[in-house]
Amino acid sequence: MIFLLVFALLLLLAVLLSGLADRSVLSIAVLFLGAGFLFGDGGVGLIHIEPENLGTRNIIEIALFSVLFTDSMHFHLGQLSGNWRLPVRALLFGMPLTLLAIALLAQLLTQLNWVEAFLVGAILSPTDPIFASAIVSREEIPPRLRQLLNVESGLNDGLALPAVVLTLEMLGNSEKHFVPVLGELAWGVVLGAAVAYGAILLVRLLPLPPAGLYKPLYAFAIGLSVLSLAELLNANLFLAAYAAGITIASTSAEVRDTFQPFGETISELLKLIALLVFGALLTLDTVTSLSLRADLFAILTIFLIRPLVIELVLFGSALSWRERAVAAWFGPKGFASIFYGLLILQQGTDGASYIAQLATVVITLSIVAHSSTDVLTTRWFQKETNEITES
Repeated sequence: MIFLLVFALLLLLAVLLSGLADRSVLSIAVLFLGAGFLFGDGGVGLIHIEPENLGTRNIIEIALFSVLFTDSMHFHLGQLSGNWRLPVRALLFGMPLTLLAIALLAQLLTQLNWVEAFLVGAILSPTDPIFASAIVSREEIPPRLRQLLNVESGLNDGLALPAVVLTLEMLGNSEKHFVPVLGELAWGVVLGAAVAYGAILLVRLLPLPPAGLYKPLYAFAIGLSVLSLAELLNANLFLAAYAAGITIASTSAEVRDTFQPFGETISELLKLIALLVFGALLTLDTVTSLSLRADLFAILTIFLIRPLVIELVLFGSALSWRERAVAAWFGPKGFASIFYGLLILQQGTDGASYIAQLATVVITLSIVAHSSTDVLTTRWFQKETNEITES
């Protein structure tokens, strides 16, 4: 009940500060992260969260599923079919290069061997839709840039899983195997698309259209069905969520439009709960016990690796230099990385605590840096638009 009370009071404060946060560098995400640290074991100790607890992992997992499902409805297959080159560049070239660059940096600056360094790269290489959503939902951002960030952050979480599992196998402590995981990824896409399409077809064939307050609950029921079936049938949750959202957007604008305000509210609530949980997992020892070289690794991972790789991958594309800069910057490591870190802790991999500690420092730095710059980025594009209009 203490956790619920803390969350309720923070939510009241967040509502009061939301107007200020929408036009300044004040970040509601950082507020909940900081409050989790303050009230967790690293602070006054009112909230106690066990990182190895399955419930902790489930909170992160459900929050990520919700954001993927809701945000993927911003685009439909018709839009993606004509603008697939930029996301393909980011996913097929940017993500593997980011993984390898982070692994190399980890091997040079930390005490990890090559296999462990590769595991760190796999954990930290996906961009995160939970914080990219602050950008993709803003109309001031050019549509092709929003689509790039949305598609990349939606798909690479699931695509990073085979690399994580393969590395865990090499370390000898994985309960999963590489080939079955590839099947889970494909099965996730098929399941998410099939359930969503079947539900949309059902509402068209039956003379029972949703009405009133129940309209937004139809897409919610679809998402809940996909989540449950993916868990029961061992399909990848993340790709199932993304496939279901895109299928809904592509086949029924009405179902999508009635759900989105409700869905975005639910996703925001789950995101804030997960941030509070993650903050409660943090302690001062997490950062202070690392060496200066390890702290340097965290800084370079955020401020050098992703920007350099994405700038290289997108160079020569149709994006302007300003759009490339934003795409390179907004590669936060967040809930997917937390999920993979918890997975490693729960499987007892050798060096798991140190790997999770490294990942936690990078994730925390990223949340603070990226969630505090979305408004500044929006203003940057607004200023450019105003200058073009005036000229």
